[in-house]
Amino acid sequence: MKRPINILLLLLLIAGTTFAQNVEIRKKQYNLESSGLAIQGYDPVAYFTMNKAIEGKKDLSANYNGVTYRFGSKQNKDAFMRNPGRYEPQFGGWCAYAMGKKGEKVEIDPETFKIVDGKLYLFYNKFLNNTLKSWNQDEASLKTQADRNWMKFVP
Repeated sequence: MKRPINILLLLLLIAGTTFAQNVEIRKKQYNLESSGLAIQGYDPVAYFTMNKAIEGKKDLSANYNGVTYRFGSKQNKDAFMRNPGRYEPQFGGWCAYAMGKKGEKVEIDPETFKIVDGKLYLFYNKFLNNTLKSWNQDEASLKTQADRNWMKFVP
């Protein structure tokens, strides 16, 4: 009888350690403010439901695996909590173009985005350099390379 309990305890320990490591990787590699806030406080669900960037409210926040998101409505927060993976930005919220072109983590303008195949991609857009335009010129290749490059940061 002790053996199944010991195996169960070992599995729980391994799962807990893996979860904690995942949280630490996300905190280190994702584009977060020092408080752990993602997307500069913008609502990740609004990109999908309203096709625009909406600032979230401080009192409508949720933490998912060490990353804090804000929402413009309770409905958006609830939708996110039901399926966070659907709404989280790709590449930890870093510029998709920079990740694809050079494998670099570059800041974003949360109002410059694109939904591709049901995924949220964010882009740098400052000083007359809107990387979304460059992304659109070679999206398939850049997306493939960005997926590969991101694996260097989050295996």
